[in-house]
Amino acid sequence: MARLHRESHRIDRVGWLRAAVLGANDGIVSTASLIVGVAAASQGRGPILVAGVAALVAGAMSMAAGEYVSVSSQSDTERADLAKERGELETQPEMELEELTQIYVARGVEPDLARQVAQQMTARDALAAHARDELGISEFTTARPIQAALTSAATFASGAALPLLLAAVVPLSALVLAVSLASLLFLALLGGIGARAGGARMLKPVLRVTFWGAIAMALTAGVGALFGVAA
Repeated sequence: MARLHRESHRIDRVGWLRAAVLGANDGIVSTASLIVGVAAASQGRGPILVAGVAALVAGAMSMAAGEYVSVSSQSDTERADLAKERGELETQPEMELEELTQIYVARGVEPDLARQVAQQMTARDALAAHARDELGISEFTTARPIQAALTSAATFASGAALPLLLAAVVPLSALVLAVSLASLLFLALLGGIGARAGGARMLKPVLRVTFWGAIAMALTAGVGALFGVAA
């Protein structure tokens, strides 16, 4: 008896993984950049910590709200398209069957076989077949607003806590350099973790997040230094 070949894929992680990587990356970059900018313009630890805590709280709430609203919009669109498709299946079943057939033909299936496949898929679950093959909606990619919001808020706060902790313990004379270098290290680590979780190669994600993180911190440090001198 032939043994089934079971494959492990990571596409089912795409929803929460995207939100997690985005949240943690934004938490590290935005908070570290703000801390570096304020530190370049201020000589006291108090303003730096206040700015860092404010960035953590406001950023986490903003990420949660933004993810919830944007993913909810996607969810609303998916529901509207499914409702429309459900109505068309009820009123125009033959046209929908032909539409499904042509989708399979366009993918390389012979017309007669494509018709048989479309008939069998329609008999089993017509709406699911059209959702997957016509609309591109599946159980792996469907929008989950609450999951995205909670994941983004939690990972943003976790990412922001790293440079904030350094700002609380590192001597002021070395704060800008320490936070900058450590944050780049955190970003590289995040890029590697995200790549590993998604099954991708690590080099490109690591370079991508560290490059843009370095630019963000350099710009905010420059602005902070400029205004600090002007004051």
